[in-house]
Amino acid sequence: MEKLQSTNLIFEISKSGRRCHTLPPSGVPAAKLDSRFQRVAPPPLPEVAELDLVRHFTNLSSRNMAIDCNFYPLGSCTMKYNPKRHERLVAFPGFAGLHPLQPDCTIQGMLAILYETQLFLTEIAGLHACSLQPAAGAQGELTALLVAAAYFKHRGENRTRVLVPDSAHGTNPASAAIAGFDSVTIKSGEDGLVELADLESKLDERTAVFMITNPNTLGLFDNQILEITRKVHEKGALVYLDGANMNAILGITRPGDFGADMMHYNVHKTFTGPHGAGGPGSGPIAVRDMLEPFLPAPMVVKDSAGVFSLKHDMPLSIGRVRSFFGNVGVIVRGWLYLRTLGPNGVRQVSEQAVLNANYLLALLKGHIEVPRGDTCMHEFVASARLLRREKRISAMDIAKRLLDKGYHSPTVYFPMVVAEALMIEPTETESQETLDQFAGTLISILAEDADLLHNAPHDLTISRPDEVAATKQPVLRWKSA
Repeated sequence: MEKLQSTNLIFEISKSGRRCHTLPPSGVPAAKLDSRFQRVAPPPLPEVAELDLVRHFTNLSSRNMAIDCNFYPLGSCTMKYNPKRHERLVAFPGFAGLHPLQPDCTIQGMLAILYETQLFLTEIAGLHACSLQPAAGAQGELTALLVAAAYFKHRGENRTRVLVPDSAHGTNPASAAIAGFDSVTIKSGEDGLVELADLESKLDERTAVFMITNPNTLGLFDNQILEITRKVHEKGALVYLDGANMNAILGITRPGDFGADMMHYNVHKTFTGPHGAGGPGSGPIAVRDMLEPFLPAPMVVKDSAGVFSLKHDMPLSIGRVRSFFGNVGVIVRGWLYLRTLGPNGVRQVSEQAVLNANYLLALLKGHIEVPRGDTCMHEFVASARLLRREKRISAMDIAKRLLDKGYHSPTVYFPMVVAEALMIEPTETESQETLDQFAGTLISILAEDADLLHNAPHDLTISRPDEVAATKQPVLRWKSA
């Protein structure tokens, strides 16, 4: 007999009249609501006993892959450990109990943290000013491009194109389109780096921004970066650095020093805010001095007496991109992380991340193809191309089988410049023992029977859902029969 809580939805275990608790009768007269706010009938919420409710959600949680339980070699998304002290501290009433509309004089402590975070992120970037407002990396990209658009409009320049390498994150061309630019793809060479000839052929006075992820999504640092930024600047365009891979270069090199004019951070990735399943996130942007007037308002400022305030008087600002001041809880976690590490610790993060990635690469590259590079930065991209040809084993087969073994799968089929891609990023917070075990598990999977892999995972509640149908025809709410 199937367990009551194994697969049923909370609505399906509902029984009329069951309650977790009951409220005492109201001691105040009932107030009549305006008819605009009244429902014809109460919403059909589930009715369950407390024990059933607790078991239902506890059982659901036990099915989750989570960084607290499993290794996440999730290339491109930097799923590192989230220190629990951050969760305790950010939940202090002095943080969690603030209201976003409080007067500045009552939130000096929070404003001090935000101001200092702006300074930290500006220094790490090697740039001049920072906005903490964007809610995630993709919105940070969009915000930076809107800043660029406002900058060129203010100068009276009609620049319509954004150049994006073919190895970039998929959000780059999407952000360019939303910001009103035409997106133009720049090819990668055989070495996985920007093909300079293709860049030069497409770089002209119509170019507003060249977007580059460095290190790129293949885990390679583009050693042509100084030449690239020089060529872009000679055409009067700006260089945008996608900061999704900052985990590889923190404290070692600064984007502003190698020519970037603006960039975003993923605080939730690089600075340990918990993320996944759509949020929460935080995507601050840092910019050069000439772009500062166009940043989203408000910004935190400090006067000569050391008093902090939110500056709204910014006539050239692009305006708000997020309600209030963004996802402040994630920003505070990032501040705690940076305060804990200090400058030397920030550098050690990247040194250890690069070491871990190269160690794992050395363990695996004799067993699975790694098309570009004998070494890498924080991540590398393996390929199941030969395995698919020789044994009918795909990247998806390998990823699904890893779930059976207790590992979250790597990012698959991205970047698209690598066939049957498996993007693997171990992060600095994993031990040598974990990397050894993961490598051994992956090598053993590569030797398994193809038919076994085609039907993986075998040990989970759900095996292989129709992911295309789920994307195109999602069922977002429960309906009774």
